[in-house]
Amino acid sequence: MDSKYFFEQLWQNYTAITPSAEKVKTLFENKGDTVFNDHIALRTFNDPRVNIEVLSRPFLTMGYEAKGEYHFKAKKLYAKHFEHKTDANAPKIFISELLLEEVSLALHSSIQKILDQVNPTVFEAEDLVLKGRVWEKPVYAVYEKFLAESEYAAWMYVNGFCSNHFTVDVNKLKSFDTLSEVNEFLKLCGFKMNTSGGEIKGNSSLYLEQSSILADTIDVAFEEKTRKITSCYYEFAFRYAKEDGSLFTGFVANSADKIFESTDMELQKTS
Repeated sequence: MDSKYFFEQLWQNYTAITPSAEKVKTLFENKGDTVFNDHIALRTFNDPRVNIEVLSRPFLTMGYEAKGEYHFKAKKLYAKHFEHKTDANAPKIFISELLLEEVSLALHSSIQKILDQVNPTVFEAEDLVLKGRVWEKPVYAVYEKFLAESEYAAWMYVNGFCSNHFTVDVNKLKSFDTLSEVNEFLKLCGFKMNTSGGEIKGNSSLYLEQSSILADTIDVAFEEKTRKITSCYYEFAFRYAKEDGSLFTGFVANSADKIFESTDMELQKTS
């Protein structure tokens, strides 16, 4: 698969349900900046039909390799990140999965039934991460049950396979020296930040600072009614040099844990 087309399609699918990302990118470009992508995040379940191994296949074909792994005990998630073997400018890929063996039997069973609806050949497609929701129209009563136990599962049920977020590489912006400056600029432009765990997650001693605006909300047609539900969000990352002088390329689990909450419906209500 042509990697340029693949990433362009990922971005187009993402901005179609995340118009804020296109607006922010344009704001940076209007200041004379070229926006580079630090990483792209994807979500899934650890069912063998759609787990990290499955979603990572097209990226491995493009020359990526697995790097760090991360555990999120409270959210019952596991994640891995991938980096391109030769292209240092290629965005990192961060793929997380909900650990079905750790959720309630009811949630586990419901997710398996949803996946069982889908023709298995759909999951074998190289471009699965471009397909969005591949199962039947969601049921709002089911969404609410999922939401009561796992915001992550509820989000997946509605949105399916797509880029959960893209991330601006703040180090490569010429108009801003710090992540704090970026955040202040975004707030002045009317964007609401994810303040869970602080507006900036991480610090220089961890070699990584991250922030994000809250996810957009979109109209989702459920079986019963149409409701506004969170789609995706835009993140911002600033990386620090390690002792050897090279930039840190990994992730910090405690920070990522709070970044996940950018799609939380409760944060939308309180912001």
